[in-house]
Amino acid sequence: MTQSSGSAEMTLRVAFDVTSLLEARTGVGAMAAALLDGLARRPDLSLDAFAVSWRGRDRIGEVVPAGVAAHARPFPARLARAAWARSDVPTVRALAGRFDVVHGPNFVVPPGGGAAEVVTVHDLTAVRFPEMCTADVLQWPPLLRRAARRGAWVHAVSEHVGNEVRSAFPELGDRVVAVPNGVDPPPMPTPASDAAAGRALAGADRFVLALGTVDPRKDLPTLVAAFDQVAAHEPDLRLVIAGADGLAASELSAAIAASPHRDRVVRTGRIGTDERWALLRGASVVAYPSRYEGFGLVPLEAMSVGVPVVATAVGAIPEVVGEAALLVAERDAEALADAIHRVLTDEAVAASLVAAGSDRVARFSWDRSVEGVAALYRRAAAAR
Repeated sequence: MTQSSGSAEMTLRVAFDVTSLLEARTGVGAMAAALLDGLARRPDLSLDAFAVSWRGRDRIGEVVPAGVAAHARPFPARLARAAWARSDVPTVRALAGRFDVVHGPNFVVPPGGGAAEVVTVHDLTAVRFPEMCTADVLQWPPLLRRAARRGAWVHAVSEHVGNEVRSAFPELGDRVVAVPNGVDPPPMPTPASDAAAGRALAGADRFVLALGTVDPRKDLPTLVAAFDQVAAHEPDLRLVIAGADGLAASELSAAIAASPHRDRVVRTGRIGTDERWALLRGASVVAYPSRYEGFGLVPLEAMSVGVPVVATAVGAIPEVVGEAALLVAERDAEALADAIHRVLTDEAVAASLVAAGSDRVARFSWDRSVEGVAALYRRAAAAR
């Protein structure tokens, strides 16, 4: 630590892992980028970025803010995780130099080599639903357990995840701190990202939107079944499922093929930022029928552009949305259909949700998240 100019507060030297920013951008990558930007602006932190990647080794300079030193190690991330599962090398000191704190924002933190370790846990899908996970995702629980034995601290993105981590990893003790994610304000609409563009993508003026990778925990087949019930009464309504194919792609394809309204179901595949905001703005309702979530960014994004939300009362979703969404039981197509139909046909309900959503999303700012994470860094550094 070094003395801040004109202040009694010591400047913490922090190494921040940006490996997730070198891959196709997901919710984890968006969170890491927002934290990185905010932390880099703090005068009480001296931030360096590092990445362990072979394919992205030449792109690290493209993803870090100006003024942040970048350290890339041309080493496959999978091999690094395999090494960390068996030993405490390579350390962040070997990867990037001497630091007070090292932060892994994507479930895994390198051994600190003298630095305090902080690791962000976004959800416990790998612990609770391992059958829904890829082999890569299943690597992180034993790595977290090993990090816990080294004295690592956990940044949980919700109180729900924090409680789950404490239960599943008791060796962490009180070294689990919940700091909720923030939400980026929506970009200004353009002809490529406004509601009209979203309706054009959907091919309809009214549509239900589901946004995200087609993973098992998103339970999109139940949404298709619910849509069938609503579509029977709403002949001009479409369902748009926007996101890259994941482990549940074939299951979703089968559900759509069996639907009597399959010609009114649109799958876009992976979409860009403009398309994402266009669809959010153009949607009549956003459906979030997940079986489990550690946070729930999509509902907040929908609320930020004044679109009502229907979601399942699972995981951290109730904590995040509060009373600003209609919540139903998971895997209940009839309840989901009733909630969607209610939003579509009852203007008072829809208006109430939109108003509550605007208030709700204001609670989740990246400034608050950055402040909370910086405070966690100081606690972790002081406890070394």
